[in-house]
Amino acid sequence: MRIDIISVVPALMQSFFEHSICKRASQAGLVSIHLHDLHDYSSKKFRQVDDYPFGGGAGMVIAVEPLSTCLDHLMSERTYQEIIFLTPDGETFQQGLANQLSMAENLLFICGHYKGIDERIREKYVTKEISIGDYVLSGGEIAAAVCADAIIRLIPGAIGDESSALTDSFQDGLLAPPVYTRPASFKGMDVPEVLLSGHEKKIEAWRHEQSVKRTQARRPDLLQ
Repeated sequence: MRIDIISVVPALMQSFFEHSICKRASQAGLVSIHLHDLHDYSSKKFRQVDDYPFGGGAGMVIAVEPLSTCLDHLMSERTYQEIIFLTPDGETFQQGLANQLSMAENLLFICGHYKGIDERIREKYVTKEISIGDYVLSGGEIAAAVCADAIIRLIPGAIGDESSALTDSFQDGLLAPPVYTRPASFKGMDVPEVLLSGHEKKIEAWRHEQSVKRTQARRPDLLQ
């Protein structure tokens, strides 16, 4: 998989992709991540990429010209299954969408900044708009990193035990059950006996029961 990310501050994401699962997946050749500085595509003397909004109002808007130039350049080199704009008014990012996107060959993320991007970019280029929650960030870089991480960890081979990703919260519509590790007893708190029994069917049944209980208590909306 190849992931391209367009940003006005790509340095914000460099460290994120140089560690943990994203780094290992990249080193293993499972994914290649390319950060693009939008300023490199500006025709302005001082590499300006934003301008005042027509009609007045506070804030600045990422201009259509540099973003269009960048998109045209990238799209001339490969076909993208999705061109994604990170925006508060987009589709809420959920596990099912991460699963879907993890099967793509090429993904392109556009990080908004300031008051957003010129609407004509959304109309001409964007195929999907994603939000990671009902709040506003300074830019789309953190949202792009969140989406990329959720997608990359689903690529076969990205994590040591591939079955681990399949038992995460939300994969089956439920929250994950409680987990424990050694020691079996700690400060008067003991690990449930069933987990020490070695009886796989009983353990599986216990975990499912706990998932249902935890979901009912914390996210009853998922059960609907």
